[in-house]
Amino acid sequence: MYTRRQARLRRYDVRFTLLDGSEITTSVHTLLNAGYAGRSQDDVAAHVKELAELGVPAPSVTPALYPVAPYLAQQADAVPAQHGRTSGEAEWALVITDDGVLLTAACDHTDRELEVHGVAWSKNAAPDVLARKAWRLDDLADLDSVRLQSWVDGALLQDGTLAELLTPQYWLPVLEARGLAKPGTVLLSGTLPMDPAVDQFGTSWRVALTDPATGDVIDLAYTVETLPEPIG
Repeated sequence: MYTRRQARLRRYDVRFTLLDGSEITTSVHTLLNAGYAGRSQDDVAAHVKELAELGVPAPSVTPALYPVAPYLAQQADAVPAQHGRTSGEAEWALVITDDGVLLTAACDHTDRELEVHGVAWSKNAAPDVLARKAWRLDDLADLDSVRLQSWVDGALLQDGTLAELLTPQYWLPVLEARGLAKPGTVLLSGTLPMDPAVDQFGTSWRVALTDPATGDVIDLAYTVETLPEPIG
């Protein structure tokens, strides 16, 4: 019989199936979202300037790292939203477990209305959706060639490779220095540019990581469901 404390911890569990069919479960106690994490920090600086013109506050340093409530690490099929101006971001997620470090696909769903008041607040307003499959990080021979894509309502919104983002090898020492490189920590990578011709405010999301060396694909999909109108 579970105790009340065990029931609370159980809500944070995430389970991944590896390519060999084995499963790894970890209980998330630390969830972090990297931001402004492009490998070219000159491009990042230009992006910060563009966002500032839209009213999004600039970070004090780049790359940034935002703590997120750990229960927001979810392997969900649906994401609740309070209004129609929320959208996902295609990312990889680093998952540290008792059985090694995993890499999986993720989508950082973000409240764009709240983002202009504080990026950290917007990251805590919706789940970080994780795929149900994962690779062992050490099994990826050429991480930079892995393709990262997102689709909203079937339209391709983001398309690039992990060579555009800071690597797991960059972030692992950062976690180590902060005492966070331990089982139960999940870190999302930051995202790629979006196609400005595509409306990001859709209701159906898919994110995929594709390893061209093997053809293996790790993906996730979910729908956005608007909450009922509030009373009061």
